Amino acid sequence: MEVVVTDIRRIFRIALLAVVLAGSAAPLRAQDLGALFDKLFKRDEAQDTTDRIRSPLESYFFDDSTRKQTIFAWNVAMGRNAVQRVPVDTLLADRMEVDYPFLRQGVGSAYLGNLGGAALPLNYFDRPASENFSFTDAYNAYLKNPSNARFFNVKKPFTHLTWYMSGQSARAEEQLRVLHAQNISPSTGFNVDYLNRGTRGIYAHQEAKDKNLSLAFSHTGKKYAIHAGYIHNMGNLNENGGVIDSREVTDTVIVPAPNVKMRLTDANNVFKGNTFYLTQTFGIPFVKITEDDFTIADKPAVFFGHALDFTRYHKTYTDTEGGTKWSSGTIGEPESHYFYDHWYLNPEQTRDSINEMLLDNRLFLQIQPWNRDGIIGTIDGGVGYAYHRYYNFRPEQYVDGERAVTKDNAYIYGTASGKFRNYLLWNADVKYYAFGYRSQDLKFNAELALSAYIKSRPITLSVGGFVDSRTPDYWSQHYFSNHYVWDNDFGKETETRLQARLDIPSAGLEAGAWQSVITNKVYFGADALPAQYSGTLSLSAIYLRKDFTAGVFHFNHRLLAQWSSDSEVAPVPLGSAYIAYYAEFNLVRNVLRMQLGVDGRCNTKYYAPGYMPATMQFYNQREVELG
Repeated sequence: MEVVVTDIRRIFRIALLAVVLAGSAAPLRAQDLGALFDKLFKRDEAQDTTDRIRSPLESYFFDDSTRKQTIFAWNVAMGRNAVQRVPVDTLLADRMEVDYPFLRQGVGSAYLGNLGGAALPLNYFDRPASENFSFTDAYNAYLKNPSNARFFNVKKPFTHLTWYMSGQSARAEEQLRVLHAQNISPSTGFNVDYLNRGTRGIYAHQEAKDKNLSLAFSHTGKKYAIHAGYIHNMGNLNENGGVIDSREVTDTVIVPAPNVKMRLTDANNVFKGNTFYLTQTFGIPFVKITEDDFTIADKPAVFFGHALDFTRYHKTYTDTEGGTKWSSGTIGEPESHYFYDHWYLNPEQTRDSINEMLLDNRLFLQIQPWNRDGIIGTIDGGVGYAYHRYYNFRPEQYVDGERAVTKDNAYIYGTASGKFRNYLLWNADVKYYAFGYRSQDLKFNAELALSAYIKSRPITLSVGGFVDSRTPDYWSQHYFSNHYVWDNDFGKETETRLQARLDIPSAGLEAGAWQSVITNKVYFGADALPAQYSGTLSLSAIYLRKDFTAGVFHFNHRLLAQWSSDSEVAPVPLGSAYIAYYAEFNLVRNVLRMQLGVDGRCNTKYYAPGYMPATMQFYNQREVELG
């Protein structure tokens, strides 16, 4: 049918051209005849709108080259009126077989051996230091939050569906990701990002599942911009406490994995988090804007903003007396052992429930003195108020009736940033708590990046650091449960850090160095209880990544060396490495691409951290024998 209609149209146009020529009272010039021919016979061809003078996306966040892209993504900085471009898809860059999220950065992490389980980065300087609900720090690699939630701008609706499965169905590891992004208008869009990953477990009672849902909405207009969203995080984790007898997995006599005896048989952790957030700004230019100005990025302006973050996390841990009792079966040892030494509330079963709520409001002002991409691009300042509510059952609640503890904080903050073309980027920010639970906490951060270009290929050197004086989080100071109880009065922890990074993408080379000096460090000791180190701790690290290519063959190397002045407070491996050797090629050009190869990880001997299911925390286990 389409062919017939097209032919009829062409016949009609030929006839129309003949009538015009026959009825023309004056001779037609060649250029007139050519113009008429183009109108009649080339109308159906696609019109090139790439070089339009005006872009329908009138946003000061994105430059011309970004606006022309079919799809791009970014993160938003809460309370700063700034965005950061991020990749839409990193499947090939991250190596598709590295499906554990905590293994993609650097040399990887120490972890419990299963997808969905707890993990701790081997690089000390990559470890999270949460101010809120630190119980989920071990699951930070899985969590969504307002700073890593992605926003999209798409010319056409975009859907990305990914599913992984490995192993037998009874023990399989699976990942399912569904992403859909769509624009309502050139400046307004929304996206849904759902991720479900976990394992049924190779060993007994090892099942773990983590789920994330992110709903995001953005409008990046000429003067008004808003980013808003909802995030749900959930983890359902069976805790087996580790192998009773390591010889069952290291000896030459093979014991089927499901038959390997574990220390816990019915312990379980469930955590859930819900976050609602938004940040919005309205810009007022200092000069008159004409119809020809589709962005105010290059005009002096002031922006008034508001940011809101409402987050609530809940955690429940359960077990029974029988499920925490185990026997080694070794002659001469006690007949039964208990995983936990204390049962403060109930000697038969445990149901520890805690939750934390945060409401954080900010009002801020951003000044754009001359040009958003100028040497002094933007200057930000703001005030914030954070309200915290902590619930953790204690027996005295029966007497005083207090069901929760509330804390509040008021703070001020400021940021300045700028750039000189593509050669220099700089930024600095400061945050100070004026009063409240974190009174007199202070953090100052600064970074400078210098770039040079050889045949349009960048070489970038970044240097920076921070000084951070912070009050330890609430849960490291106060906690009551069936197995663990503590009340601490820790002083402020202070860290001074310097760091540098050299990046040469065209050569597949990246190098980094860190140096930190920490006083009054808070950590979890060998008894799995929080403690504070009274001295000064020094930590250093050097990182090197070098990738080689030879045709379709790739040889990737990542090396990390670390030093700690006190391995009982902050144990780290002296050396860690990750290598990947593989071939990458097209099976079907522009349709199907394959990576085929091997990878491996190793590190030097050190006192690796233990993991405590009841508190979901990694702790130092100095008394454990090296192996």
